[in-house]
Order: sequence, then C-alpha cells, then structure tokens
Amino acid sequence: MQTSIATVCVSGTLAEKLEAIAAAGFRHVEIFENDLLAFPGSPRDVRRLCDDLGLAIVTCQPFRDFEGMPAARRTRTFDRAERKFDLLQELGSELLFICSSVSPEAETGLDRLAADFADLGERAAKRGLRVGYEALAWGRFIHDYRDAWEIVRRAGHPNVGLVLDSFHVLSRGLEVTSISKIPADRIFMVQVADAPKLEMDYLAWSRHWRCLPGQGDLDLAGFMEALATTGYDGVLSLEIFNDRFRAGSARSVAVDGHRSLLWLLDETARTRGAVPKGRPLLPPAAEVSGVEFIEFAVDETRRPALETLLRALGFACTGRHRSKDVTLWRQGDIRFIVNSDVDGFAHSYYVTHGVSVCALALKVPDAAATLARATALLDVPHQGAIGPGELDIPAIRGLGGSLIYFVDGTSALSRWAEVDFGTTGEPVSGSGLIGVDHIAQTMQYEEMLTWLLFYLSLFDAQKTPSQAVMDPGGVVQSQVIESGLGQSAGGLRLVLNGSQSAQTLTARFVQEFFGSGVQHIALSTADLRATVAQLRAAGVPMLAIPENYYDDLEARTALADAEIDGLKAHNILYDADASGSFLHAYTQILDGGFFFEFVERRGYQGYGAPNATIRLAAQTRQRGLTVG
Repeated sequence: MQTSIATVCVSGTLAEKLEAIAAAGFRHVEIFENDLLAFPGSPRDVRRLCDDLGLAIVTCQPFRDFEGMPAARRTRTFDRAERKFDLLQELGSELLFICSSVSPEAETGLDRLAADFADLGERAAKRGLRVGYEALAWGRFIHDYRDAWEIVRRAGHPNVGLVLDSFHVLSRGLEVTSISKIPADRIFMVQVADAPKLEMDYLAWSRHWRCLPGQGDLDLAGFMEALATTGYDGVLSLEIFNDRFRAGSARSVAVDGHRSLLWLLDETARTRGAVPKGRPLLPPAAEVSGVEFIEFAVDETRRPALETLLRALGFACTGRHRSKDVTLWRQGDIRFIVNSDVDGFAHSYYVTHGVSVCALALKVPDAAATLARATALLDVPHQGAIGPGELDIPAIRGLGGSLIYFVDGTSALSRWAEVDFGTTGEPVSGSGLIGVDHIAQTMQYEEMLTWLLFYLSLFDAQKTPSQAVMDPGGVVQSQVIESGLGQSAGGLRLVLNGSQSAQTLTARFVQEFFGSGVQHIALSTADLRATVAQLRAAGVPMLAIPENYYDDLEARTALADAEIDGLKAHNILYDADASGSFLHAYTQILDGGFFFEFVERRGYQGYGAPNATIRLAAQTRQRGLTVG
C-alpha cells in the first residue's frame, strides 16, 4: 500500500505542513480543505509546491452534504460538486472525497442516494475523475460502512467507490469481516486512525482524541487483516484530529505518522505471513530480556558525590575504561556506568542536563537486527568515537536526545565489559539490590504519544492502561510499557510520565532538567526491610512517609500490627493485587531532580500506583515546594 497523510494531522501553515510531510518520507498527501482556503496562493501554486517536494495529492477533502438533497437543493449541490472537480483538476488530483451527509435537509432511501452517486459518477467520468464515499460515524442516515458500500454497489458506476476510515468503523464497534467481501477495486482510499476507548459522542471523540496507530485502543489489527484479505493495494492515509498534535512539532508528528504506518503494514504482513508488495518485511521486533547497563553523565567536580552515593547504595567500582574517563559499577545484575570524559556524547549531555542518565543499554536477541529495524522505522542511529580494540555498540537516539544501546548474547557485544573495561578488584559488598525493576522517564505531556509509539513499534512490547495520578500541583498522566517480563533476566519495564500542569513535580523536573529524561530508577531486592536498613546505616537519605499513611494501611488491609510497624519504621509503602504484594521505598530527591526507588515484588504485577499520590506529596514537602 502507498502511505499518505492528511495535512490536518500536523501543525503550521500549509507550506510548513507539506515540507514536514515530505521530510518524513511521505510521497502522498491529502490536502485538508481549511488548509487550502488559508493558503495565500492558487491551487496551482499548491500543486507546484507539492511537485517540488515530491508529493502526489491524493484528494482535497472533505466534500460535505451531497447525497439525498431535496429537489430544490439538488441542482445547487451538483453545481458545488462541479466546482470541486475544477479544484481537483487544478491540484492534479482525481478523487473527490465525499463524507455521508449530516444535513437536516437530507432525505434517505438507499436507491435514492445511490441514484445521486450514479449521476455524479457519470459527471466525474467525463472529466477523468473518481468519487469516493465514506460513512461518518455521526452521519444522519449513513453511519455504517456496510450501508455506504451498498449505496456504492447500487450506484453501479466504475467511477464511484468506497472510502474506509478505521475510526468511523471501529468507534461504533462495527464488525470488520464484511470488509473482506468488498472487491478491492471498489475501495478507492483507506484512512486509518487509532483512539483511546472513551464514552463520548462520536464527533467530539473524533475531533479531539484520534491518535496514530499503536497509540490508542482500537482493533486496528482486525481492521487491517480484513482489508488485506480484499487484496487492496491503494492509498493508506492517516487522518488524525488531536489537540496534542496541533500543539506539537509538525516534523515530529509527520515522522511519527510515517513510523506508525510502516509498523502497521509490517504487523499486518506478519500476521498474514506475507511479504507486502514492494515493501520487504522489517527485522522482527525484539523482545527485551533486560537492562544491560545504565550510563550516568557527570563531570569531574561532581563525580565524587555520585560515587559516594553509589558506594552507599552498595555498588563497587569493578572496571575502568581502557581509553576514557569512564568507570563501571556493579551490584547483583545491575551495571551503572559513570562517564566524566571531557569529550564525546556524555559530556555534551551533562552540559545541558547536569548529572543525569544519558544512556540505557538493552538486552535483545540480535543487536544488529534491532538497529536495522530502528533505522527502517525512522529512528535516528548514533555513532560515537571508538578507540582501537574497543567495541562499537549499536545505538539510537532516545528520549530527550539520550541514547539507547543494543547488546546481545550471541556476538562480541556480550563481552563489552571485559573488552572495554579492565578489572579494578574492588570488592562488591552489596546492599541486597539484585536488578533493575523499572525505569521512569519524564517528558513533556505532548511527547507521551510519540514515545509510546517509539517503544511499541521498535520492541515486542505491550502497554498497560494509562493512569491519572494526583500530584499536589495537578494531574500526572502515567503510561507503562513492558517487554520480555517472562524471561529470567527480568525484561524491560518503562514508566512514561507527563503532566499538563506546570506545578507538578513531573513538569518541574522537565523545566529544571531542560528537557525530558530519566527521573528515577527502581532497583529490586529480595528483602526490602534489610536493604533499607543497610542503606540508612550507610547514610542514604530516604524519603519520609507520613504516619497517617500507616494508620490508613492498618484500617484498609489485613496486615498484622507488627508488619505495619516494620513498614513504618523503614518508610516502606505497601500495595497488593490479585497476584501478590509489593513493597517499595524511595530516596529523597537528589541532585538534578533524580531519585532511586527500591522494590520487593511478591508476585505483584503493578507499580504501586495507589501510593503515587503519597510519594508525590512527600517529595513536594521534602523540596519545600508550594503550589497554587
């Protein structure tokens, strides 16, 4: 299929939109009527601009309230269509896009409506044009694609076909198997959009909450499977109305859009076990088996404080880089890299963000294949300086300009620590920490859908339902992504957080950090009480939890008094689900707004969301912040 996008999906002037769309690799575009009306030039100027950018105009849409007009209005309606034909020919497009009528004047009757399209199809044929008909989810009489198809079928004209839109089909909960019975040559165009499941009227849902494939909850897989069964190989176009996208970068949204379609087409082809025409399959999505290392950027003056903290946490320096001012710290299966080299990526990241996590390394089955998939999905590769005899670990740009490295266990990359770092011999005393449980990334609220798509398209990963968490300064939206949790190494858990309120800790972190980044790392232990006791003895500043929390815990759980007293003595929070229980505790907020979390899972699958409000309030007090 040929990928396309409607100009309504991105922000900016029409010229800016078209430039962003072309830069993202699209070769087809839908011109939204309002964009054309606001353009300070002629339709021929738009055509020339698209030609210069290598963009073919699929259609200029929409054309509204055509079918079923009473006799007194019918002639006027057909005159409007003729003028639209003139416009399409000036633009160099050949498809008139008609959405089902919402006019209170419209009359119904399938044969009546089909006759209107038969007449319009004849007029279109004389001008070498075609007419596509779409059922709006809120159409007055026609709001089901099956009825729209019946009208097209009864019209019986080769220049009249169906336009399918996944939102209009799936938002109404319509079955999709009937799509597979529609002849491919009678489908003139297909639009796709995802959306969260919401209980609201279709028009408001459509105008504000559509999102890119993979970012919502609609069954796009079923829709695409039914479409592929027809043999359709025409235009697959994005039509997204979303307030976040309108506030975002046109280039970023366009790239996200193209990435989403490449991913969707690849997923559909894999499901069908077929190679798409003219589009080879991507390397398979990698299931992440764990976090190989986490890299901190720091400079020489602030490095001693970070090293002191790591030792207090029970980490030991077990290696020094053979050519750079970089050290390796270990405890259990956790590896931290501390990079204070004055040259290279980490230094530039430190200059912008201060002491911070500048890179993650993830364990995948095949690092080279994962890099190839990332590149095909329009992710940005990174090439750092490599010294003689050192390993070249594949990497791409991630959140906030940080890096994501890929390491596998079947190539020389599995020996990265041995090859690039010597052994210092420093003993690892440890505090009982054994692995990376999850990593929380904080970002601009408008970026959340971008990074959700980034991870879901690149990795074999799943998302959990998003949650709204109350902060003293407002609402924080939280979205979890998980991959490979059934593997022995622990898999990957990422928590994405964003807030529209400038006074939440989430938003303050983004402001003070000068961008998006890792705000906290959760490390696992088999005995949280013992770990916290050791951390406190070593001088690690732990977050104080108010006594009222434990009084409430006593009232709402069946925990014994002695157990609650133990949690209270160590400032440990508690939660439980159907699978088990969860204990977690936090350091105070450290330099740069970063902090650690320590967790003990007892079969529990969640992230302690009911305690997030308590933690955020405690952190707000710790920092002496005021809201309101």
